[in-house]
Amino acid sequence: MVRIVIFGKSGSGKTTLAKALASLHRAKHLDLDAIAWKSNQPGVRAAFEESKRELLEFIKRSDSWVIEGCYTYLLREAIIYCTEAIFLNPGVETCIENCKARPWEPHKYPHLEAQNKNLPMLIAWVREYENRNDEFSLREHRQLFEDCIGKKVEYNSNLEVYNRVNSSYSE
Repeated sequence: MVRIVIFGKSGSGKTTLAKALASLHRAKHLDLDAIAWKSNQPGVRAAFEESKRELLEFIKRSDSWVIEGCYTYLLREAIIYCTEAIFLNPGVETCIENCKARPWEPHKYPHLEAQNKNLPMLIAWVREYENRNDEFSLREHRQLFEDCIGKKVEYNSNLEVYNRVNSSYSE
């Protein structure tokens, strides 16, 4: 049984790692984007209590899971149930390159052109990570990592994440 929480800024590799670990461990996968936003109103955040309720229902329904996202308030709710916390912090330039290389995300955008149109905003968002003071900031993610009392690891490069996935498959 695994219960893994993965967090970091946009472009840090959360989804790629989460999908790989969920597949490897035959665990359920939850991208917090799916519950943090109103499904019928694009660009509008769902109420925290509603997102929290959906998160806790997901946790209760699944013995093994991988939850990933950048929403510190929701991550704090999940991390108390995890067997491992993973902080992806590969640096701003790596995240920007990852954002530029990401495949189309049909669960977020109606077509690739819409995703690409949003890329400049996403890059600006990534560049602000170290200076912001909101729930999406390096400061909040670092505090979440420091507060975690269980098994935890921080990866600072794509190579470290790649090695983690490959070593997990060989175990």
